[in-house]
Amino acid sequence: MIDQSELRVLADRLRAAERDRAPIPPLIADHPELTAADAYAIQLHNIGRRGGTVVGHKVGLSSKAMQQMMGVDEPDYGHLLADMRLSEDEQADAGRYCYPRVEIEVAFLLGADLPGEGCTEDDVLAATEAFAPSIELIDSRIADWKISLADTIADNASSAGFVVGASRVPPDALDPRGIAAVLYRGAEPVAAGRSDAVLGNPVTAVAWLARTVAAFGVRLRAGHLILPGACARAVDARPGDEFRATFSGLGEVRLSFEGKS
Repeated sequence: MIDQSELRVLADRLRAAERDRAPIPPLIADHPELTAADAYAIQLHNIGRRGGTVVGHKVGLSSKAMQQMMGVDEPDYGHLLADMRLSEDEQADAGRYCYPRVEIEVAFLLGADLPGEGCTEDDVLAATEAFAPSIELIDSRIADWKISLADTIADNASSAGFVVGASRVPPDALDPRGIAAVLYRGAEPVAAGRSDAVLGNPVTAVAWLARTVAAFGVRLRAGHLILPGACARAVDARPGDEFRATFSGLGEVRLSFEGKS
């Protein structure tokens, strides 16, 4: 494990890359020994000094294809902060980010705290107040998205923003495994998938998250938003893009970007 002083140096690099929109080489280029535990320490250090209110968490690497690409057998996670919330009614500034991409996800809105260690899928469904349509804005502060598992974990699981649609559907009103989702750029469909692309069931991803963050003394609380993973591939976001995502039985959500395409 890398010593704490060097972890702070690596955290400083990522923080500066995000602040200045100046991507950096992969952390593992200089530190191939960087472990997932080291990377979570970097993530938590930067979240702690960034300040702001934690409003939820996101799960990444939740599809088998992404796990195989990264050579891992479980997801990773990052934090969602209040200042990362985007609006359907206001255009986002693509220039704030290094390499912005969008993903479509079924959001979980918690109405009760989740247990930590031992959290089950039944616990998740009992604590979930509603499902909602969402788009996550992901970004990498690592140059050209040339990321390893440790790089993306350290970089807050490549999270940058999120928007949640107005629809709210109680969890007993539809099967969370069978929600079909389509992402449109303008009138053109650019990505499509189903919610069972997320570990076979996005509820499984939320239960995994609750158990995993418990090891860091974190609980998923009532009022938190949980993004369990993408239903389809990520799509590059460019100035002037207007995205709309539709979810069967769940409604839709929009996200647009300032500028001309």
